[in-house]
Amino acid sequence: MSGRGDASTKDTLTDLTTNIERKRPGRPPGTSDTRERILTSARDLFARNGIDKTSIRAIAADAGVDPALVHHYFGTKTQLFAAAIHIPIDPMAVIGPLREVPVEQIGYTLPSILLPLWDSELGKGFIATLRSILAGSEVSLVRSFLQEVIAKEVGSRVDNPPGSGMIRVQFVASQLVGVVMARYILELDPFKSLPVEQIAETIAPNLQRYLTGELPGLT
Repeated sequence: MSGRGDASTKDTLTDLTTNIERKRPGRPPGTSDTRERILTSARDLFARNGIDKTSIRAIAADAGVDPALVHHYFGTKTQLFAAAIHIPIDPMAVIGPLREVPVEQIGYTLPSILLPLWDSELGKGFIATLRSILAGSEVSLVRSFLQEVIAKEVGSRVDNPPGSGMIRVQFVASQLVGVVMARYILELDPFKSLPVEQIAETIAPNLQRYLTGELPGLT
């Protein structure tokens, strides 16, 4: 990518990173007992029914509070999900703005956003959460988020041929999770010390091929 494409991508990256800082979930005021009841109910219902089929109203009923209180403490459902599994970033702050990124640039934009984010102070909280998830019992929540939220937001745009959107997104996820494991969990040398720009530029063409290119078995 070069020229106007590079400039457009840089503008998008600036907008996205600003959006993340603005929308990152904080710790809302309120009694810890009420907050914990809501979070416990959210984890249970998200794990049991999936994110898409779990409503704020159902979580509120399970926790014995008014739905407005859930919104007051946590905001949107994805922000509640982030709080439930202790992710210090609202996932929609990254995923939502991708709607404005042309399909043919998503594979290039994703690593250029995610790698600097994972390398930042904010990203350290995400990596710590990921370590905890891998060692604990909340993997089903992340799986549900990947299949129901990310696949809906991104997979629907790359569903060509029809029915291929989910597997395309999962190929992208496999590459990105591999980067996280090698760089931040296993800390493999010299990979962990490479500039984020070098890794992003190396994997971006692969990610884009997963999203829009021809893949074996997808006809």
